[in-house]
Amino acid sequence: MKYIRLIYIIYILLKYRLEEFIIFNRKLNLLARFISIIFFFRPYNKNRGTRLRLALENLGPIFVKFGQLLSTRRDLIPLDIADELALLQDQVPPFPYKDAEKIITGSYGKSLDKIFKSFDTKPIASASVAQVHFATLQDGKDVAVKILRPNIKHVIDKDIKLLYLIARLLELIWSDGRRLRPREVVAEFYKHVQSELNLMLDAANCSRLGENFKDKKLLIVPEVYWDFCNEDVMVMERMHGTPISHVETLRKKKINIKELARNGVEIFFTQVFRDSFFHADMHPGNIQVADDGRYIAMDFGIMGSLNENDKNYLARNFLAFFKRDYHDVALAHIESGWVPKDTSIDEFENAIRSVCEPIFNKPLKEISFGRLLIRLFQTSRRFNMEIQPQLTMLQKTLLNVEGLGRNLDPDLDLWKTAAPFLKKYMSEQKGIKHIIKSLKNEFPHWLHLTPKLPRLIHEFLEKSNSQNKNVMTKDDFENFLKSQKNQTRWFKIIITFIGITLLVNLVILFYFIK
Repeated sequence: MKYIRLIYIIYILLKYRLEEFIIFNRKLNLLARFISIIFFFRPYNKNRGTRLRLALENLGPIFVKFGQLLSTRRDLIPLDIADELALLQDQVPPFPYKDAEKIITGSYGKSLDKIFKSFDTKPIASASVAQVHFATLQDGKDVAVKILRPNIKHVIDKDIKLLYLIARLLELIWSDGRRLRPREVVAEFYKHVQSELNLMLDAANCSRLGENFKDKKLLIVPEVYWDFCNEDVMVMERMHGTPISHVETLRKKKINIKELARNGVEIFFTQVFRDSFFHADMHPGNIQVADDGRYIAMDFGIMGSLNENDKNYLARNFLAFFKRDYHDVALAHIESGWVPKDTSIDEFENAIRSVCEPIFNKPLKEISFGRLLIRLFQTSRRFNMEIQPQLTMLQKTLLNVEGLGRNLDPDLDLWKTAAPFLKKYMSEQKGIKHIIKSLKNEFPHWLHLTPKLPRLIHEFLEKSNSQNKNVMTKDDFENFLKSQKNQTRWFKIIITFIGITLLVNLVILFYFIK
């Protein structure tokens, strides 16, 4: 089946004359010309952007998502292609209303009119995995109803298997295949796609993000109506806003576009460094703007998370970049194990400097992050840097953020906007508040462990004594006495340490934490 799918992909590429995109080198360019001559009979009545969009739609949701990402990178692809791919964000051809009704009645076990007071038969948005209809509940609340596409799970499973096949081939035929760990990247991507295929997880993501931004100062998240949610259907509060890509409409509504761009950067870094939980599908089709200038988050199928080590590593690197401290950047890569321990720090530092120095003190419109990524890739290959699959969603989101920022305000300085926020985060990580928070988190563990300490120490001493029950010589006896003295000394140290630690925790718990 995988090979049949691969043949189908090749067929679609040829059908829509996409060989014209093969211009990487002379040999491939000659191959493209040869294909065009052989298949001369194909119709040529559509422009290249339309043909690419139609091909991606025919290939399914995985390829549609690839097109969505490309549409935000107007610095990397021609504008005519970017404009056409932007239609993939919320204008994927919808599935019939009869299928939507069948899914809803099957999920609830009752007719549609028993659940909703009214239901719009025409979807308001149609994406690669699901589509959304507006409706009204029996109590009069206006809602948005998200419905999974029919048979979508089976389609995605087939494409993921094909991606695994391609990843294995890359590892075999490409010199950088093993270092880039393509199978692990596919596994990470599949993990996130799986959450899109279960709308209960989508609803949980929405609820968690809403809790993180419950003050609603910069970001509004719709309320989830849990009584109407299941794996195939999700019902949430209907939001009223303007798509963020409609910049002229936002200007007419007197929205401060420059401030909107800055707020977008702040929201992203807040999600990553404060909450360790971020929206990982931030293309324009998933973001709207309220009339008062606040962001409205939409579609919560793909979310990312980072552990403390990843966050600290990223913050350290960002701040080092801001300070142009490339030595610390190189050191952080080596200490994290991303490059071999025997890497020359001086050589690695100079390589990073050559990549990053040209981008500073320039607005986004003068920076090509596409070229920067290519040069970073070349640097990583030179120093055998391993790709980190757990950060692939973050990397994708950074590309989305940059694309949104460029569309809103080409003069936005992404680095200068983010620097104060990151400095605050790092100071909090090293300050007294962080220490108190850590001790507060560890206190229940110590409280649980304390009653067990006498038994654990007794078991340790019994085990140590049992090893010395054999017949001993004079020298053995003297060594035994020394070991007993050492054990006694260490026992006193351990007890003293435990006592001091518990005392400190108690003081903090009862006097500083309120």
